[in-house]
Amino acid sequence: MNKILCIGEALIDMICTDKNSSLSEGEQFLKKAGGAPTNVAAAIAALGGKVEIAAKVGDDPFGHHLIEVLKKFGVSTNAIAVDPDNFTTIAFVSLMENGERDFYFNRGADRMLTKEDMALIDLSTFSISHFGSATAFLPGALQSTYEYVLREAIKQNHFISFDPNYRELLFGNNKETFIQRSINFIQQSHFFKVSDQEAFLITGKNNLNEAAAAMRAMSNAVFAITIGKEGAFLSTKEKNCIVPGIKVEAVDTTGAGDAFVGAVLFQLSHHSSKDIGSLTIDDWKRIVSNANKAGARTCEYMGAMEAFKHLTNTIFNA
Repeated sequence: MNKILCIGEALIDMICTDKNSSLSEGEQFLKKAGGAPTNVAAAIAALGGKVEIAAKVGDDPFGHHLIEVLKKFGVSTNAIAVDPDNFTTIAFVSLMENGERDFYFNRGADRMLTKEDMALIDLSTFSISHFGSATAFLPGALQSTYEYVLREAIKQNHFISFDPNYRELLFGNNKETFIQRSINFIQQSHFFKVSDQEAFLITGKNNLNEAAAAMRAMSNAVFAITIGKEGAFLSTKEKNCIVPGIKVEAVDTTGAGDAFVGAVLFQLSHHSSKDIGSLTIDDWKRIVSNANKAGARTCEYMGAMEAFKHLTNTIFNA
């Protein structure tokens, strides 16, 4: 089994549990370990994969909590740098009755991940590198480190995976920068996953087939466009198809996309780079169908990390 590297933010989500309360009015908050690449790493480990996370947290109770949570899943945390001069990044979120989110992002240590911090790991020991950080396109050391690791991973002939993880509340005034940086990663990836809304934003198209065609023109990568409960639109150089979703009673969709990516990468980690290149459309349909199962299982539980405790590769046979 090949080892996977995930790079990006590790943070704490503080979720307001007071019904229909803004952050200024809310009084009850639930602490949850989070960050998209952190979720992906936890999902891979829960399925039985070998994975390490490169990130930076503060030398504070929240940073220590993140490290302990990941260790319990079996994620290698040797590449998590602990910053004594910055606090762990915290995202405060309250879901309003109208579906809008009241959001405040208190960014700390995650943005300070440097090239020097990457000396903590030997990139030659990995075969797959996943870039899925929602914050890596924002100003800060992480932005340049993210691109540096991409260049080094390509030199090491890693299989490159990308998930842009667009957040309107983070990038509302920075859409064009986000789009251009996403396109750069898409062009250099072997696999990428986007939601349908991300596909429309990045391509400027407003229907699925046109967005997929535009992305196919950008890249030779295999890619999946997730379409909620309908499943995923899969595109390979060989063919396009819809891989149906799995019907569940959804409790919380947080982390479903990360579980999807984690399941894809876990399955690919059993193949050599040469073997991955020779996978057929039927192979990819099976991989994506299993990823849909992982995403669906995640929706059955409250909170991504809680859901990942119930992820095992036995769900692929269900």
